Amino acid sequence: MTAQVEAIVRQRMDGQAAGHGMDHVLRVLASARAIRAETGGELEIIELAALLHDVGDAKFHHGLERSAEFAREILSGLGAGDGVIEQVAHIVDNISFRKGVDASELSLEGKIVQDADRLDALGAIGIVRTIEYGAAPPPGVPVQPFYVSDAGDTKTGPVKTGVGHFHEKLFKLKDLLNTDAARQMAAERESFMRRFLDQFMRESGADSSSSNARTGTLKSQPNQ
Repeated sequence: MTAQVEAIVRQRMDGQAAGHGMDHVLRVLASARAIRAETGGELEIIELAALLHDVGDAKFHHGLERSAEFAREILSGLGAGDGVIEQVAHIVDNISFRKGVDASELSLEGKIVQDADRLDALGAIGIVRTIEYGAAPPPGVPVQPFYVSDAGDTKTGPVKTGVGHFHEKLFKLKDLLNTDAARQMAAERESFMRRFLDQFMRESGADSSSSNARTGTLKSQPNQ
């Protein structure tokens, strides 16, 4: 059934880019399998939830999260049992960062898939996804620069940037992970991101410890 679900998800997510397409799904699947090798858990549930976790991503459905709905539809159409369908739908409906305190308790399988999904926001892939999403966001979402050369608020408030996203969300993910295996993987990835950001700030003429660096608004430098 995993292969059938993968084929359906590929078709449904065709053209969905900005770091949230099928490439992301397959990386989450691979990470979930790696974590499961250390922690245990029911492989079929983990694989199905990993494949279906973004099939109805709100960013591509007018702000409405539909992944659990689509997961039920797809699995039911393939003849999956009610138990499998509900386990997968529950995971898919409760792993997102935006769900926050409203999320229901996850099973071990759910915690594994959630960790795998969050890991994909870290490391070299996390850097590329941040830049990619900011440059080519879904319809209705404003372009988000990686940094802003002049500090200060605009008429609509502070400019959101990729660098700010690192500090506001991505550097917090490691402490939110559920499994030791994922935390070990996250530590290496976060370390790489911090080294990248330090280098970026040096090349941009900014102090990486400053408040401007944390928000991604860099004071412009005189021409060299």
